[in-house]
Amino acid sequence: MIPPSARKKELERKGFALVGAAIVIFLLVIGFTLLWYTIHKPSPTLSVNHYVDNARCLQCHQDQAREWKSSHHAKAMAFASDTTVSGDFNQTHFVRDGVTTRFFKDNNHYYINTQGPDGQYANFPIRYTLGVAPLQQYLIELPGGRLQNFTLAWDMHHHHWFDLYPQEHTPPGDVLHWAGCYQNANAMCITCHTTGYQKNYDVKTDHYASTWSGMNVGCQACHGPGQHHVQWATSFLQGKNKLYNRAGEHKGWIIDFKHDGAERVVDTCGMCHARRSELTASPQAGQAFMDNYLPALLTPDLYYPDGQQQSEVYVYNSFRQSKMYQKGVSCVDCHQAHTGQLKAIGNAVCTQCHRPQGNPRFELPKKRYDHPSHTFHPLGTPGAQCVNCHMPAKKYMRIHARPDHSIRIPRPDLSVKLGTPNACNACHVNRSAKWAADKVSAWYGSHHSPIHYGEILAAGRAGKGEAALVELAGDAQQPSVVRASALDLLSHYGPASIAASISNLHDEHPEIRRAAVTGLERLSPSERLPYLLALLHDPIRAVRIEAARVLSSVPETQFDQTNRPLFNHALQEFIAAENLSLDMPASYLNLAVLNENQAHWDQAEKEYRQALFLDPDFTPARLNLAQLYLRLNQQAQAEKILQDGIQRLPTQGELHYSLGLLFAEENRLAEAGDALKQAAHLFPERARVHYNYGLVLQQLQHYSLAEHELLTAYKLEPSNATFIYALTIFYMQNHDSQQALYFANALKKENPQDGQVQQLIEEIKSMGARVIK
Repeated sequence: MIPPSARKKELERKGFALVGAAIVIFLLVIGFTLLWYTIHKPSPTLSVNHYVDNARCLQCHQDQAREWKSSHHAKAMAFASDTTVSGDFNQTHFVRDGVTTRFFKDNNHYYINTQGPDGQYANFPIRYTLGVAPLQQYLIELPGGRLQNFTLAWDMHHHHWFDLYPQEHTPPGDVLHWAGCYQNANAMCITCHTTGYQKNYDVKTDHYASTWSGMNVGCQACHGPGQHHVQWATSFLQGKNKLYNRAGEHKGWIIDFKHDGAERVVDTCGMCHARRSELTASPQAGQAFMDNYLPALLTPDLYYPDGQQQSEVYVYNSFRQSKMYQKGVSCVDCHQAHTGQLKAIGNAVCTQCHRPQGNPRFELPKKRYDHPSHTFHPLGTPGAQCVNCHMPAKKYMRIHARPDHSIRIPRPDLSVKLGTPNACNACHVNRSAKWAADKVSAWYGSHHSPIHYGEILAAGRAGKGEAALVELAGDAQQPSVVRASALDLLSHYGPASIAASISNLHDEHPEIRRAAVTGLERLSPSERLPYLLALLHDPIRAVRIEAARVLSSVPETQFDQTNRPLFNHALQEFIAAENLSLDMPASYLNLAVLNENQAHWDQAEKEYRQALFLDPDFTPARLNLAQLYLRLNQQAQAEKILQDGIQRLPTQGELHYSLGLLFAEENRLAEAGDALKQAAHLFPERARVHYNYGLVLQQLQHYSLAEHELLTAYKLEPSNATFIYALTIFYMQNHDSQQALYFANALKKENPQDGQVQQLIEEIKSMGARVIK
């Protein structure tokens, strides 16, 4: 389901763009020993045709059936009927932006009268309900097999209609209008509201022929296709079968939750409870997670730097950060497997393990957790509830409060340092984070506030702390998603940290291997080749297709006869993964970058254009298309594509920044200054923007303003040698030898072995600068 809080320009789904000084690089979604492969090889697969009617499951497993029927999973999607529709369709009206929407019922059918995709009012029949609590949405069927999420939803608790996008202007034709591409349930929602879903989108006809084996989240959504199990059960009852009928299959299943461990359980739930993109047309429970999906990392658009949920990320990578997960806790330790409900009420869920007598499964201090001696709040008060302190909730889709499953210790001290939220101030809203930090320190001692990986990731997001990121990426004691996120940040740095990517290429965790592969894009194509050849036959799809993508710019002649087929196969897997989503702009962007890598300029342009056709506000495609035009010496085309984007999104700083760089390259300095001034205003914390703006101001002889911008860049990144050198030259050219010497000495600290820096210092001294001791 689409995150309602995300603006159109941020709905990039599978990709994002990075803008450097003059380059726009798109980062995509995307041999070991025999022993290694044996341990980590993917699970066997079953065809989608091996799903059976869910009634077959319920017939035999009646206790589980009774529990499941009460669950949200059982009601995830249904035909619209008197028993499934909860909203008020008794001639109810809702007015928004001058559009009056009417909900009514006629001849036992449910209708919505509103503006359609053409802007005209019409009656649209409700085909399906989606979800049951705390809100319910409704699907309207449009031509081409499209099932569209209507953007007014029903609040199940307060019994009224509400708008999922109250801050957005979404007229007909807009991508967030209910008939737009980002409200298409075939692509965005139904896969997690059904069992055995097949999108079946035909790009040639722009038509969906979507199917599913069950119109809800049934037994086989978690246990996998059931035909082999039914065959086993039938033969077993006839006395013709042993318990294990086939190597690796328990009672006909490809997974065995009782013996496969907590990671398997979490990955199974994560198929839907994760922010991820799909890599295969038919993902099934039991297969390696990253064979089917590419989960999002702890990126700035999704997570706070300390890993707390920010945008709608669901729970998978939140929980995988937790100490619980590291110790082998899974979803079903807290939740009933078939009802989805908590196993106990209130703190009793937590005190299953966190109890005075300890728990033999885990090494836990034997202490009273559910007691004021631990909580420092009276029993029965909100502050004494475990979840309020360790799993603070945030509302998504406006009314759905979702606890943060990273289950973290409250750290108001990080709020002071990083501006992140904390559980204490969620209740004590009139107090400062400093007050809360002092309280926590007084209660629990200073050891309660050790260095947190969030501090390192925050510095990395600001372009600082490269050495700390390298250390974090290699720290096996940290959660794998944290280490992979550190590697992802390192991929934006210079060559100094490439060794960190190389050393993690064969890590046991596939998300770390994949992030390490991405980091090698900093090497020239020929330099990447020897490191990545082995990854082309990695047992995990997400890793090998990323290796193929990063190697796609390597000339064909550099592959030998053995490796070329491996590369071609992995590259075709990558293309197949992108072809799954040709109804979304991000896949065209990914394919366009691939074609750029292979110098297929016309095809790349076509795919960038198609991405912008689907979403004119898809900034990464616009930036990359402009850069392609610059590469092809079509400056006028590049300027037009950027100006068109600014007209649509005047507050999109990346567009102003790219336009400013274009003007600077054409020596149109006054125009460059105007564009970069706007970019600097929109990106006050982006050091590189201030640096480039300062250089243009310097050329325009606006020396006071130039000094301010260069110093701003330096203050944001005080160890950046490029900025220090620019200030040194700036002061030399303005005959301020004393300031020039100060920054030249700072440059020497960053490059102590560089003889040219020493020559620069001597030159400044000859200008009359005094050496201050």
